[in-house]
Amino acid sequence: MKRLLLVLPLLLAGCTTPDETPPQPSPTTAGSTPPWTEPADYTFVAERTCDGAKSLGKYKVTVAGGAVGAAERIDGKTAEGEEEVEIPTLGGMVELARTAVDDGAEAITTYDPADGHPTSVVVNRAEEENGGATCFKITDYAPR
Repeated sequence: MKRLLLVLPLLLAGCTTPDETPPQPSPTTAGSTPPWTEPADYTFVAERTCDGAKSLGKYKVTVAGGAVGAAERIDGKTAEGEEEVEIPTLGGMVELARTAVDDGAEAITTYDPADGHPTSVVVNRAEEENGGATCFKITDYAPR
């Protein structure tokens, strides 16, 4: 009987040993994108392309005082069969995606993990002709 009393605490102690696996960070906090505040003056390159489809134009955009001051087409092409589009500011692109979602469309905005600026905006309005997708791939972002 004495042996049983000695073994029982040891067994119970083994059951209550804490897990030796260190806790993992939750996915919501690990590597989260920092908040981005749109500066008044910056430049970026925007390419209108969706999922590797043919580019509809590549533009060097200069934002001054919070508004697009210039959008120069830099791909050496001219618009064929369509009008040139106005390229919005990065904040305007993010707002375009938010408004589209509010109107029932699908939209995905991705952000740079280092500083939080948008790196792509995809808006898919399925009810429009040709699927209604509007896509911007954003590169060469440079605050001034």
